[in-house]
Amino acid sequence: MNPILLDVPLQLETERLILRAPHQTGDGKIVNQAIRDSFNELKAWLSFAQELSTVEETEINLRNAHINFLKRESFRFLIFDKASNNFIGITSLQRIDWTIPKCEIGYWVNTKFGGNGYMTEAVKKLATFGLHHIKFRRIEIRCESTNLKSRAIPEKLGFVFEGTLRNDDLSADGRNLIDTCFYSIIK
Repeated sequence: MNPILLDVPLQLETERLILRAPHQTGDGKIVNQAIRDSFNELKAWLSFAQELSTVEETEINLRNAHINFLKRESFRFLIFDKASNNFIGITSLQRIDWTIPKCEIGYWVNTKFGGNGYMTEAVKKLATFGLHHIKFRRIEIRCESTNLKSRAIPEKLGFVFEGTLRNDDLSADGRNLIDTCFYSIIK
């Protein structure tokens, strides 16, 4: 089946969260503010957070993410708290290989909402959705070996630690070689 024919909802829900595709005008403003609020923490781990982007640049990025969602190239979801409607962070099914089919889950959290289990809850929902609705055969999570908060999520969710790729990538700032830990869950 051609992936473009897949019926993929624009919104998923958990007990506490709404995961919504970035398709609303103005999403860039709330995401940009969360990046600003979390900049010091994000800068350590994510290459996109090496410099602050403008609201317009973030809006463009999200609109392109929506286009990629519709083209079935990746599935990015904005995470909101159901009770307060606060923006929590982002999680995505990305680096999709439809020939297997498999993908990777990426995520980041607005620092002021970290430590509440929101991201674990969102990633669990996305992994379940990917395996059972989209029918991925393998879902990976990769993160820098020293990013213990990020590593805790796949470990809590029962992903299998498959190993560490030594000198696998550059640090977010591009200055040093880093080791990458990778985890997977399969159907």
